[in-house]
Amino acid sequence: MKISSWNVNGIRSAYSKGLMDWLLEENPDIICFQEIKADYEDVPIKLRNAKDYLTYWFPAKKKGYAGTAVLTKEEPEKVIYGIGVKEFDDEGRIIQLKFKNFTLINAYFPHGRRDKSKLGFKLRMYKAIMDKVKETKTSLIIIGDFNIARTEMDLANPKNNKNNIMFTEEERNTLAEFLNIGFTDTYRSLNPGTKKFTWWPFAFSARERNIGWRIDYALISNDLKDELKSAEIHSETIGSDHCPISITL
Repeated sequence: MKISSWNVNGIRSAYSKGLMDWLLEENPDIICFQEIKADYEDVPIKLRNAKDYLTYWFPAKKKGYAGTAVLTKEEPEKVIYGIGVKEFDDEGRIIQLKFKNFTLINAYFPHGRRDKSKLGFKLRMYKAIMDKVKETKTSLIIIGDFNIARTEMDLANPKNNKNNIMFTEEERNTLAEFLNIGFTDTYRSLNPGTKKFTWWPFAFSARERNIGWRIDYALISNDLKDELKSAEIHSETIGSDHCPISITL
């Protein structure tokens, strides 16, 4: 099974830049989108009715902001929109899909803002999800935009960003705590020495110069480690300031 994830930074924008062609070519069994920035009725009809897929959309209450979506070929036994915490659910940040053999969580964690004024909000969402997954730590996949670079290998300029949002000690410790509950960073597990990124700032021709960050992850509960076949970062794919990631189980 191939599961992909992509922060599209606006589903309509990504659609206009070839999203459907990418979907047909990659043909994932499940694709998780973050930052869709659209209400359901604003999503292009071809994407809403994508061939062979069931689609689930969770837009933010604020128009043109945040939101998540999942397209899946396999019908889930249950779909849960949000985690029961209003401040996160109002922004459409989490969709949970329960399948026969595993549970998938599509998550779009807050950025935290450069001035760190939303760092507390960000860390509260981490804690809320950690509290939730402690209840069901087995056969669990958490995928999406985590908005934290784990280690110095996960960004181009670690020294210059030591105290900046997405790389503060508090954020990295929180992500480490998440993994220590019983999860594996799939890409790093299979590519321990590879420095590859999933997001690039729009400024300074950062993508062309590969001045990026790895902030999109697919985490799996440790009981699934033996089933992991591949984990990839598709940095060649354009259409957003992020690129897609994928895992195969």
